[in-house]
Amino acid sequence: MKIRSRYAPSPTGKMHVGNLRTALYEYLIAKHEGGDFILRIEDTDQERFVEGAVDIINRTLKQVGIEHDEGPDKDKGYGPYVQSERVKTGIYLKYAKELIEKGEAYYCFCSKERLDSLKTEIVEGKEISIYDKHCLSLSKEEIEQNLKEGKPYVIRQNNPQEGTTTFHDILYGDITVENKELDDMILIKSDGYPTYNFANVVDDHTMEITHVVRGNEYLSSAPKYDRLYNAFGWKIPTYVHLPLITNEEHKKLAKRSGSSSFEDLVEQGFLPEAIINFIALLGWSPEDNNEIFSLQELIEKFDYRRINKSPAVFDLVKLRWMNGEYIKKMNDERYLQMALPVVNEVITKDLNKEKIAMMCKTRIEVFTDIKDHIDFFETLPEYDVSMYEHKKMKSTLESSLEVLKETLPMLEAFDDYTNDSLYALLSGYVEGKQVKTGFVMWPIRTALSGKEMTPAGATEILEVLGKEESLNRIRKGIALLEKSVS
Repeated sequence: MKIRSRYAPSPTGKMHVGNLRTALYEYLIAKHEGGDFILRIEDTDQERFVEGAVDIINRTLKQVGIEHDEGPDKDKGYGPYVQSERVKTGIYLKYAKELIEKGEAYYCFCSKERLDSLKTEIVEGKEISIYDKHCLSLSKEEIEQNLKEGKPYVIRQNNPQEGTTTFHDILYGDITVENKELDDMILIKSDGYPTYNFANVVDDHTMEITHVVRGNEYLSSAPKYDRLYNAFGWKIPTYVHLPLITNEEHKKLAKRSGSSSFEDLVEQGFLPEAIINFIALLGWSPEDNNEIFSLQELIEKFDYRRINKSPAVFDLVKLRWMNGEYIKKMNDERYLQMALPVVNEVITKDLNKEKIAMMCKTRIEVFTDIKDHIDFFETLPEYDVSMYEHKKMKSTLESSLEVLKETLPMLEAFDDYTNDSLYALLSGYVEGKQVKTGFVMWPIRTALSGKEMTPAGATEILEVLGKEESLNRIRKGIALLEKSVS
């Protein structure tokens, strides 16, 4: 059978990295086997619906290169692909009533007050109300009278209270639960909309979905899903329940954290291709030790049986490293398109901004890092003269002062402020003085930048700053050193 997977997000806001991972894994499972990937919008929870969220979903998938074969804009005969539109077809109520006829579901007319009075239990850290099957005992006549009077109702699944239910997951194997743990979950809400759980089952079957990927928080619901499939006599899809994504403190990655959504990460300077590569490794690993993959390479290598059950740690340090690797490999044109806006935020002077941007290409991990690398081009910061001391370069305050004093007249008399010419000039001084290159370049670079770390060497900085500004900064360095040494 041809694999058909689906990504079925709820349009409730930004794209959380957990949701994006689900989309990616569903996509890779289908494409690895030459199958179809379907996009379905699950908007049955009208209270949580966020205007514009569908656009965010579509834009995010496009940015990371995940293209659906079917969806709201590509109907291949299984539509509509938006649940609120499917509600209008009557499909959910039709199947719910079929379950009622089979004794697998029932009408519930209980008031909010009565439901609030029911006992509660703690399930997975949440307090939930356990329904007592009160309305299951209603006679056919009572049900018909209530419906005739227009009394509000929901339709509940009728789960047994004795025995066990076993379901299978690719990662977790066979899991058996006591039926007494299965609540009679609501299938159709009082507003006529299906619940997420019921709509999933109906839609997955009618769209012929073969593989269902979701977070392992849905493991507890899987037996109830299976009872629905069995009640209808439908084939149960392959389940893949994904591990939790945690932060570095091994706590669930909260939506309010600054790195929990795709949009957050893009705003922080991360590349879509680096984000998707990183997310692919949140729970899955290839057979070799390689960690850098294009989307096409992921399609070729992805085997969902290699997904780990253990929680996946969202390691921002690793993501930064990976993003830096992608930046290094970018062509210069695209790099400059993304780097120059950042440079322009910092540099207002008439300097060669493209050259400044290119200095940073191999030194940054995200584009916002550029700011800290280049701010000295705009204004020479106040700095401590101890920065001139460098054991490896054998630089001292005295030797630095000597170098600056001796090279200043050379640079004053020199007009060809290009990197190669400047390097040749200073190399001649190095040879004449019979010292190592760093012994000369360190104090000059320090005087020009006032920083221990710069994105380029002394002669490149001289070229960008130009003759007048460079000489002013070197003179200031001499003054600082003279004051300190005397």
